[in-house]
Amino acid sequence: MKSSADFRLEYDRAKNFFEEGLEKFCALPPGDVPPRLAEAMNYSLKAGGKRLRPALCIKSAEIFGLEGEKIMPMALALEMIHTASLIHDDLPAMDDDDLRRGKPTNHKLFGEGPAILAGDALMALAFEHPLEALPALGIPFDRVCGALLTLARALGPSGICGGQMLDIDTESMEDSPDFPMKVAKQKTAVLIKASVLTGAIIAGADGGSLSALETYGEHLGIAFQVVDDILDVTAPAETLGKTPGKDREQNKRTFASVWGLEGAKQLAGRESGMAAHALEGVKGDTTFLRLLTDYLQDRTM
Repeated sequence: MKSSADFRLEYDRAKNFFEEGLEKFCALPPGDVPPRLAEAMNYSLKAGGKRLRPALCIKSAEIFGLEGEKIMPMALALEMIHTASLIHDDLPAMDDDDLRRGKPTNHKLFGEGPAILAGDALMALAFEHPLEALPALGIPFDRVCGALLTLARALGPSGICGGQMLDIDTESMEDSPDFPMKVAKQKTAVLIKASVLTGAIIAGADGGSLSALETYGEHLGIAFQVVDDILDVTAPAETLGKTPGKDREQNKRTFASVWGLEGAKQLAGRESGMAAHALEGVKGDTTFLRLLTDYLQDRTM
């Protein structure tokens, strides 16, 4: 795999594998879950999207020889956390958005109360499902605990929740160029980093490789957020799958607003380069992860 076309094929393969696993999971009987709650959860979980986080988990595990169904519970958990964060992010109390992944946001269809509960339920299920499924698939329990601890830290007060607080708290906003970086590390990069790490942890990666992947994931996540900020200014709703220009409307300090479009593009390139460089410390074939950094830069062109 050396070209962008090869990368696209591999990405689509991982994405399609995940979609098949997600379809099977969502088809399971809901048990005692109230039907409307199950509907709200599945609506956002099955709404499509890039599936970047589960794809990173799947491809990271492959580096260390773990493929197939054994990584699926962790990939599902990552998408559950990501989807839950989007449901909550779109609420009137947060970003107040009507469009997500090209469809009406969860609270627009089900109401604010059910949307909040759907997000909460997905977060809980993100831990319940892998705790039950991974040991049954033969994954050592210490690896399961290590991966879920990584996920919990990514979600918590110094992770997504803290990043979201910085994002909505106008009193804490700074004009410094460092402020968008602070938000990006906690709100976006932390889950992308966790996606790479959890796949590797479940697969039994060595400590040196985990350290290198942690650096890779952080820089990749920052680059991803920089590109997202650029596209919020330059791309239409059809491309974004969400309402463009919301950050500008809410006077948020983004990479595009603080650094300018050209400065943000240069920063995306620099962060992508640092991510690619970090892969030199990984013991295994990291071609897919390296080509992903090139793909990210191409999105700004």
